[in-house]
Amino acid sequence: MSAHELQQKRGLLLGAKGWTAVLAAVLVIAVLVPTLNLTVPAGSVFHVSDYTVSLVGKILCYAICALAMDLIWGYTGILSLGHGLFFSLGGYAMGMYLMRQIGRDGQYKADMPDFMVFLNWKEFPWHWALSDSFVAQMLLVLLVPGALAFVFGWFAFRSRIKGVYFSIITQALTYAAMLLFFRNETGFGGNNGFTDFKRILGIPIATAQMRVLLFALSGLTLVGFFLMARAIVNSKYGRVLQAIRDAESRVMFTGYNPLAYKLSIWTLSAMMCAVAGALYVPQVGIINPSEMSPAASIEIAIWTAVGGRATLIGPIVGAFFVNGAKSWFTVAFPEFWLYFLGALFIAVTLFLPHGIVGLFRKAAEKRT
Repeated sequence: MSAHELQQKRGLLLGAKGWTAVLAAVLVIAVLVPTLNLTVPAGSVFHVSDYTVSLVGKILCYAICALAMDLIWGYTGILSLGHGLFFSLGGYAMGMYLMRQIGRDGQYKADMPDFMVFLNWKEFPWHWALSDSFVAQMLLVLLVPGALAFVFGWFAFRSRIKGVYFSIITQALTYAAMLLFFRNETGFGGNNGFTDFKRILGIPIATAQMRVLLFALSGLTLVGFFLMARAIVNSKYGRVLQAIRDAESRVMFTGYNPLAYKLSIWTLSAMMCAVAGALYVPQVGIINPSEMSPAASIEIAIWTAVGGRATLIGPIVGAFFVNGAKSWFTVAFPEFWLYFLGALFIAVTLFLPHGIVGLFRKAAEKRT
């Protein structure tokens, strides 16, 4: 293949097979699964259960986080161990709106959330001022994590902090935020967080139709983010990111400023995780500070590594593989599933450095 043909191929967003796969995924997410869940009788072999819809919807949100991690780790060489913070902030922004939608249906029959009534609060804290507006809270889902990521990234990247030191700092930031959200006086529900959601946009949330709608929104959002990420890595901007990953000093020598590139992709990745958190909370029905735990952020990196870094599709595969195995192990071997997860990560690190997708690519290369 000539250099010109290679450049043309690289500039394509997806090939014919790729667009076919995307179209098939959209049809499955938006048409097939809702139809099999809502219209096919429960006793039929073709019926998709409510449990399956909820589980896959949750994993779709995890896959968005893994894709966001791939953009900064796989393509830029920035390993974050704090992306659980941005995921949780998006979830809390959505949770605040959902708590306001409960109205007087709470245990205390008051206009304020039950935990505020229990703590004898007389008025909402200042950061709850816009919580009754769906549009405002959805903007905050993007703006708050994005602003935090931008400020943190500005100081970190400007100070040339990278490698393991950057990873440790991101984990420390997440841990500090978790301790802050555990405090009752912050107005985020303390240890219990937010739960007992009733409605979203005035529509009951605990219905099969809403469950399927949230599932479809999560899936379509993942597809949209995948296409966006594909466009990014195939562009000149994406090639500079990969050059920064491979040799940042040489990029600086050629006249590029890595700060702007690293800061922009870091902020975008954080906002993607926040959107995933906002979609996750109404599906699982709860958000609390445990989502900010260091282990939760480490798991995002594990999904990316298991699936295959710098592949885009690999992190999605990894999220489904690890969380699917986790769901099965917690039922079949509830006392040992953590050991299985650890063994899986060690095995992939030692024997599959390019992840599951890398294994299939290697097999395909051998066949051709």
